[in-house]
Amino acid sequence: MSIGNTKDQGNKGNNFPWQIRMLNGLQCVCDQLKELNVDTAAIEATLLDIEVILQTVETNTTGVQRTPNFLRPTGVSGTVVAGTFSMSFASVGTANATVGGMVLKPGETINFDAGALNNTLGAVAYSTTATGAELIIITLT
Repeated sequence: MSIGNTKDQGNKGNNFPWQIRMLNGLQCVCDQLKELNVDTAAIEATLLDIEVILQTVETNTTGVQRTPNFLRPTGVSGTVVAGTFSMSFASVGTANATVGGMVLKPGETINFDAGALNNTLGAVAYSTTATGAELIIITLT
């Protein structure tokens, strides 16, 4: 988890708001446990562990580099293989294309995101066999 990963355009793919809420929640747990005034070594050790985790997460801003891949199929059927972190399909032709069994009309775009660090997507089939069908496909591996 990286705090302040603002390299993304807008708020796309940026989970900073969720991350800060989680960190604030952990801090609240630490504060509440300290107020119990129970003198046990186990609670103190747990609080110290949580504080170390919070400090580590707050200073970890190292991102993971991903590789974008681009396809522009027309007149073919194919599959984007499993294991990508995200994929986008834009219908840029004059006829309908098919993505994952769903019709994608000209001008429509759909995006898939695996959702969390190191999650990946399954395979997605596409078809541009209709005359005039064309897709732009972008995947992130």
